[in-house]
Amino acid sequence: MPPTELWTRTGAAAPRSGAAAEPVAVPAAPRRPKRVNAKRYLTGYLFIAPAVILFAVFGVYTVGYGLALSFASWNGLAPQWTWVGLQNFRDLFLNDPLLAPVVQASAGRTAVVMVVLPLATIAISLPIAVLLNSVRRFRAPLRTIYLLPFVTSGNAVFYAWRFMYEPDGIINTCLRAIGLGALAEPDGFLGNPDTALAATVWVQIWVSVPLGILLYLTGLQTVDGELIDAARVDGAGSVRAFRHVIVPLLNPLTALLVIIQVREALQSFQIYLLMTNGGPIDRTNVLGLEVFKLAFSPSANLGQASALGWTLFVVALVLAIVNLRILRSRS
Repeated sequence: MPPTELWTRTGAAAPRSGAAAEPVAVPAAPRRPKRVNAKRYLTGYLFIAPAVILFAVFGVYTVGYGLALSFASWNGLAPQWTWVGLQNFRDLFLNDPLLAPVVQASAGRTAVVMVVLPLATIAISLPIAVLLNSVRRFRAPLRTIYLLPFVTSGNAVFYAWRFMYEPDGIINTCLRAIGLGALAEPDGFLGNPDTALAATVWVQIWVSVPLGILLYLTGLQTVDGELIDAARVDGAGSVRAFRHVIVPLLNPLTALLVIIQVREALQSFQIYLLMTNGGPIDRTNVLGLEVFKLAFSPSANLGQASALGWTLFVVALVLAIVNLRILRSRS
């Protein structure tokens, strides 16, 4: 440490130029007793102990239990498991002549949902967020209206849309009232095998858009206005400034939204269970619902359900990593 700085810290007067520097003794900081440190650490551990215990019991134990169960056969009632190794995975996708075709068809529908749900959510929520961020009047009421589906109970929303899709529901009634009766579905949108999956996915999109709006609004409010002004000085119009300045800055939020929606597409089953239960003729049976059926049907096999659940987890993890790497490389 330079002598001048040492004298400044200790409050001693600095010697005149050319005078010999005399060492100044700096008093050492008092050491905290070890007993006090141990007591402080123990208090911290006691505060986090309940959370750690709960996580260990309901998190680590259940995850480990489910992983072990995926290599066994068990109906939930037998006193013991039967260890089958990788047989559950082979039956799910290849060997079982009854189960494998159902799982393969469900995987195809799940893949469609995995593509449509994130893309549609981003395509709808981003423009709405930009508009909400630019309005000056009635901003708070408009935000409340657009975020209302996000705070509404999921089961109530699903049943409400189910009634709207009925043959005599409000959608068919409105179509006939405005002269578009040819687009009405006599059996209801959930009763037609060709429209059931699209109608159900639209409800998922409707529920997911408010979350996208909320994320993008948060990101737009943190964008530095000087960057936009600099882009306009360089000749960029509003569209180019949005595309080349704002959108790259929102890439982390887009990555987060894609991951959330992919997870939703892979694991969600409540909406399909309550609105269609997989029908008609299995046209809305996705992998999340198939896991539920394997676990809670009369011929339940918790080992196969656990194996399919872990497969979905691995797929979601790989897709999330790939998505993050792609967006990071672009940003």
